[in-house]
Amino acid sequence: MPGLRNLITDVEGILVGQAHDEAVVSGVTVITCPSLWTAAVDIRGGGPGGRETSVLDAENLVGGLHALVFTGGSVFGLAAAEAVTVELAYRGEGLKLNPQHYPVPIVPAAVLYDLANEGDKNWGKRPPYYHLGVKALKAVAADFSLGSVGAGRGAMAGHVKGGIGSASLDLGGGLIVGALVAANPVGSPYMADNQSFWAWPFEIGQEFGGKRPDSSFLANPDIFPDEGRLTDMARLKGGANTMLAVIATTAKLNRNQVKRLAIMAQDGFARAVRPVHTPFDGDSLFALSSGAIDIGEDKMANIEVARIGSAAADCVARAIARAVYHANK
Repeated sequence: MPGLRNLITDVEGILVGQAHDEAVVSGVTVITCPSLWTAAVDIRGGGPGGRETSVLDAENLVGGLHALVFTGGSVFGLAAAEAVTVELAYRGEGLKLNPQHYPVPIVPAAVLYDLANEGDKNWGKRPPYYHLGVKALKAVAADFSLGSVGAGRGAMAGHVKGGIGSASLDLGGGLIVGALVAANPVGSPYMADNQSFWAWPFEIGQEFGGKRPDSSFLANPDIFPDEGRLTDMARLKGGANTMLAVIATTAKLNRNQVKRLAIMAQDGFARAVRPVHTPFDGDSLFALSSGAIDIGEDKMANIEVARIGSAAADCVARAIARAVYHANK
C-alpha cells in the first residue's frame, strides 16, 4: 500500500520544494536530504543533460548527495543547481573539508528541454533559473503539488501536458520506497485509446483516474501514430525530451546496492511510456538511501534489494501516470 502521503516524502528526511515562472512556462524542483545520503544514478536516454552525476559513480570518492535539482530550461536551468549549492553552503550544509572555508554541498542536477513551449524565453543574459532555484529551496516541505508545477511546468508527455508526479509504497517493517518524476518524454503515457495509461496495472485505488482499457485492447504496432501523437517534429531532437526521476528508500544500502536500485527502477519508465529511452530523450534516474533500516549483509540483503527495486519500478510507473493525470485534469 502507499505511504501516508503517497509521495516521495514518505521516506523520512526527504523534502521537496518547487518554483516556476508563469511567463517563461518553466520551473525548478529541488529535493533535499538532511545529510549526505548514499546515492547513484542510471542514465539511459540518448540526450541527457546535467551536472555532478559522475561524483556518484562507484569508483569515485563521495558517492552521495545533499540535494538534487530537476529543472526546465535545458542547460540554462543548471543555474538553479548553482543557486542551491551556494544557499546550502551559506547555511553551513555540505562536506566540511576545511573549517576556515564554506562547506561543499554535493548537488547533482538534471535538466529537461522545455524551450519550445509557448513561454517567453527572451531573458537575455539573465535566465530566471538561479532565482527559481533559491525560491524552490526555500519552499521545501513534506507536502508538495503534482502536475504542471516546478520542473514540470512546461513539460510535455507525448502529445499532452507532462509534469511532476510522485508515489510511494510501504513494504512493512519500516521499509518505505518513494519516487518523484519530472515527465517530459517524447513517447506517450497513453495506450491506443488515448485514455488508459500504460501504467494502469500498477495503479493503487484511483490515484490517476482509474481508467482501464477494454478487453479487446492490443498494443498499437505504430508507436508514433499520425493522429496527434507527435505533430511537433521539432521535439524529435536529442535532448529535447526527458524523463527525470529520483527513488528514495529507508533501507540502508551500500553504493553497489543503491546503483542496482537505480537500474531496476528504470523499468518503471518502460512500464509507463512507449517508446522509452529513445535517442531523443535524456532519461536519468537517481536513487537515494537514508540508511534508516538495516537489511543486513548476507543473501537475505540481496533478496531485500530485489524486493525494493521491484517496488521502486512500480512507484516510478505510478509517478509518471500521476504527473500526466494531474497536469491534464
